[in-house]
Amino acid sequence: MESHNVTLRDVPKEERPRERMLQHGAQALSNAELLAILLRTGTFSESAVGLAHRVLMESGGLRNLTDLSTDQLMAIKGIGTAKALQIKAGIELGRRLARTAMEQTVKIRSPKDAADYMMESMRYLQKEHFVCLFLNTKNQVLAEETLSMGSLNASIVHPREVFRAAIKKSSASIICLHNHPSGDPSPSPEDIHLTRRLVQAGELIGIEVLDHVIIGDRRYVSLKEQGLM
Repeated sequence: MESHNVTLRDVPKEERPRERMLQHGAQALSNAELLAILLRTGTFSESAVGLAHRVLMESGGLRNLTDLSTDQLMAIKGIGTAKALQIKAGIELGRRLARTAMEQTVKIRSPKDAADYMMESMRYLQKEHFVCLFLNTKNQVLAEETLSMGSLNASIVHPREVFRAAIKKSSASIICLHNHPSGDPSPSPEDIHLTRRLVQAGELIGIEVLDHVIIGDRRYVSLKEQGLM
């Protein structure tokens, strides 16, 4: 049976994780503060934040905490059945969310897949945006990033910017896209020249440029399909 509890109300306001989360967002909280919100209360001698710090220390950190059984959690002083189950429920929700994110990972199998993935976010843009999709070895999208915003008729991007971002994302390959605000996705000579520079740079670095897709209004052109790479 758990002792008389020290609640988060007993902690100075500026140190209360719930108030900090409301003000600054969950990303601003430490692991201990997030865990304290799950625990809700501490023990007779320590606050919820103090208990959370001790749980993390005794379990060997967040990674090890996820592997502890309910009984192992209850062996930690101050953790009864309710708190152990709260921790386990939080961990399981995190695992399920991670699995869901993996299941929803977009896989690019064709130029149409890339165009469909970006069409609605790019077709109405009033300036040219140069975007890269960073892919893993299974052609799944790891991330996307806008690397350049040009004038109405020009998009300027340097290969070093593209491949610096690709290396940072641990990409196996990339797909480049940019929009034509006119709605006509026909490639310009500058588009073709830039694509070939990117392909050459990718060959040197070892990150393949799979395609350069130009987005128009409900239309697209793949430079790879057009034989322009």
